[in-house]
Amino acid sequence: MPRTILMGDPTHFSVVGGANPHTRNILGARKRVDADRAREQWHGLARALTSHGVEIHVIEAHPGLPGLVYPANAGFLYPLDGEKGSGRFYLANLLPSRAREREVYRPFLEKMGYETIPIGNRFEGEADFFPAGDNMIFTYGTIERQRFVARWGLPPWRRIYGFRSTLAALDELAPVVAPRSVLRIQLCLEAHYHGDTVLCSFGPRREFLLAYLEGLTAASRELLREQYGRNLIALGRRDAELYAANSFQTDYAGRLLLFMPEGISDELQSEVRTRGVEPVLVNVSEFLAKGGGSIKCMILDLGPVERQPATPAAIAFRHERSYRRLFGASPG
Repeated sequence: MPRTILMGDPTHFSVVGGANPHTRNILGARKRVDADRAREQWHGLARALTSHGVEIHVIEAHPGLPGLVYPANAGFLYPLDGEKGSGRFYLANLLPSRAREREVYRPFLEKMGYETIPIGNRFEGEADFFPAGDNMIFTYGTIERQRFVARWGLPPWRRIYGFRSTLAALDELAPVVAPRSVLRIQLCLEAHYHGDTVLCSFGPRREFLLAYLEGLTAASRELLREQYGRNLIALGRRDAELYAANSFQTDYAGRLLLFMPEGISDELQSEVRTRGVEPVLVNVSEFLAKGGGSIKCMILDLGPVERQPATPAAIAFRHERSYRRLFGASPG
């Protein structure tokens, strides 16, 4: 069934904290966002999604909170594909520079009809916790204080970024999805700081898995090979650097579609098609090159349209914040 999603208004998209390697140039200076290009690409993605049956609701822009354009970090709904209105929404506990976003997401999701429950440990939502076949995948890495440190070479410093979700969060997450099994997958490349930048499940049961194995520890690579076997599709470096794993699946008119970043290889597109899923390519390069997020980062999945909460207040709020109502068929 077509999906209901959240997207964040890009009006204030910019680089404020520079919290991942994509946000800074080789000298460590924060990059400048081309606001016009970002807005054009954001609407291009939104139009492509709505033209394929996706129902989009838009979180209003807030000055000083540019990260709202990446709502995949807001948390996760579970069960994602349950009965109408049956899921609870578990709020992420974001890194300090984005911590204030929680109190934007909380009332918005409650008005959409969902009960919200905060996670106490550092955890960044469905970017690090998502279904893949019979399993849930949880990705994590070492949490660092982000800083510059001296080194030999030019420039004579490097930026330490670390990762976003801590292994301790699994103590809170595993009981939510029990008895479903959870695979613990450790990240190792700071440029791929969330799980959804190296892994993407897709297919009728999300049984296939795109994986940039070089972005994972050796033990995690072996675990995925063991669990997914021939359903594991290893990404090459070029596709991985385009964030091919940062893709989003929906269906439309009986076809499964995978929205993927423009520029990925013909070989990867063929791999997806041979598994009964049609790639739809969209250009969101400004968001990757300047903010370190691509298609899936810009989307919070709330499950099938037909299974959204049906209270009158929730229906009215979804209508009020719908993309079509806010921007019309041809937004500027």
